[in-house]
Amino acid sequence: MAFALGALHFPSPITCKSTSISSSSSSSHALDAAYIKRAAELADSSAGFTAPHPNFGCVITSATKERERVVVLGEGYLYGEGTTPAELQAVEAAGDLSRGATAYLNMEPADCATDHTSVSAIVQAGITRVVIGIRHPLQHLRGNAVRALRSEGLLVDVLGEDLQSKAFEEALKSCLIVNAPLLYRAASRVPFSVLKYAMTLDGKIAASSGHASWISSKMSRSRVFELRGRSDAVVVGGNTVRRDNPHLTARHGGGHFPRRIVMSKTLDLPEVANLWDDTEVPTMVATQRGARRSFQKFLASKGVEVVEFDILNPKDVMEYFYDRGYLAILWECGGTLAASAISSGVIHKVHAFVAPKIIGGKNAPSPVGELGMVEMTQALELIDVQYEQIGPDMLVSGFLQPVPDLTPNIPSMDETSAIDPTVSAYESNIIFFFKTWDPHGAFSNFSLHPIQMPDENGDYFTWPSVEHYYQAYKFVGVNNPFAKKCLEDIKNAKSPEEAARLGRKIQRQRPDLVRSDWESSKIDVMYRALKCKFSTYPNLTCMLLSTAGSFLVEASPHDLFWGGGRDGEGLNYLGRLLMQLRSEFLADSLSNEKDATS
Repeated sequence: MAFALGALHFPSPITCKSTSISSSSSSSHALDAAYIKRAAELADSSAGFTAPHPNFGCVITSATKERERVVVLGEGYLYGEGTTPAELQAVEAAGDLSRGATAYLNMEPADCATDHTSVSAIVQAGITRVVIGIRHPLQHLRGNAVRALRSEGLLVDVLGEDLQSKAFEEALKSCLIVNAPLLYRAASRVPFSVLKYAMTLDGKIAASSGHASWISSKMSRSRVFELRGRSDAVVVGGNTVRRDNPHLTARHGGGHFPRRIVMSKTLDLPEVANLWDDTEVPTMVATQRGARRSFQKFLASKGVEVVEFDILNPKDVMEYFYDRGYLAILWECGGTLAASAISSGVIHKVHAFVAPKIIGGKNAPSPVGELGMVEMTQALELIDVQYEQIGPDMLVSGFLQPVPDLTPNIPSMDETSAIDPTVSAYESNIIFFFKTWDPHGAFSNFSLHPIQMPDENGDYFTWPSVEHYYQAYKFVGVNNPFAKKCLEDIKNAKSPEEAARLGRKIQRQRPDLVRSDWESSKIDVMYRALKCKFSTYPNLTCMLLSTAGSFLVEASPHDLFWGGGRDGEGLNYLGRLLMQLRSEFLADSLSNEKDATS
């Protein structure tokens, strides 16, 4: 299914003021659908901040039969991972008026062993009915909150299950679309990718001379900043860098700053470019293996990460970014790279800004290059096309591929057996994790969960990941200038993968720089970092506790110390440490429950 949020107009989010909409018994379904759409609209407010986690929104209403009106009592949405849940915000805004009210949620809240915050807030507020757009996409959380709420006597309606009508179909689609990047990523195993371009009325993205500033209006360019702010990365090709020298920032978008990606096979790029300044935003260059080694060193000296591919193509690059945990990618490239990306099947949606201008020119470039199509019947058609006028321009948006359904992409037993052939279908109590995009990928030491731990000076420092901390501590306490430089480089590494490459390379090439007690202390170093990580993020604690009774295996086929190995011959120390932490957290949870009841 594919859907673009409808043009319903509601009050701004997180309001404490009551607003009302006319109601009657015959329009109750329409009202339910409208408020679910509002919850989805609220959830969308934090796009770009909660990734790679779901976006949540909540609306609380109270029907006043005497006046035949429905009053909005409170609203909320999850600002970012680890912040106050949407349900708790809405309950606090509604106050005592929540008693007997209805709560509308675009997605079932997370409910697990030690985090019942959302469910408890709804129950304790005295809410009597909950309408949920979609169930939670993670298998170990799916249905938990629905069961918990119903066990407390609340009426719980789930769209598509308990509520079915044309209006509910549209509301359900709005809930899917607000978390579409997650669904696309799970189904296609590449990040959700959007192709954006601006063109004249006659289909040109630049004049014959190459000049392209500015085709679209200032209002349209502001919308582009918003699109960037909702993305994890922005992709351009070498031609765009040479011709336009872009900044690719989200200046006025209000979102976070996405990483900037340049794809260039030959690295025929200028030495002076705005993208090489990583003061505000990091830049990565994807290139073909062996291309201009000297220029690669130059880019590295500027702080630009260079990643080589055997053959540079959009599919392999997107699969690599999938491995890196990226959720949403915005493509702002020229026609040649756009055609290649479309042909590779990695583009899911298109935003085309059409300006009321005519530039002409036989050789003027178009937004999409050669696709090999010779008949109009071969043309790709957009799904669920939306039109919006932005100043003098028209924004045409649509999907090239339909939004996948809700079913999460959980590895089957066949896939698990492919990882470790010794596992049979009857050994379902084994949970494998390896890459950060796996259902339990947050268990990986490479997951992007910053931790605050002491650095080499004993001062608390925000490490971007457990892997950063682990690799850096190989060199702590070594009285050597180069060891200190290695430690600093790892602290500033732009990704866990880069930190791992740096630490392993130096350990291999200069074992004399590694602290003498490393082999005996590395397990303790990893344990401290993992404990800090799982103590910092309640959702990770929930996920860990939800695996109680299962054996955890780090499924790396290569790492025979931290991983389980290809045939189960590995020592699996990462899995062991996680199970040790799980036991400690469970013991603490039981102790707290006893204290609370005593």
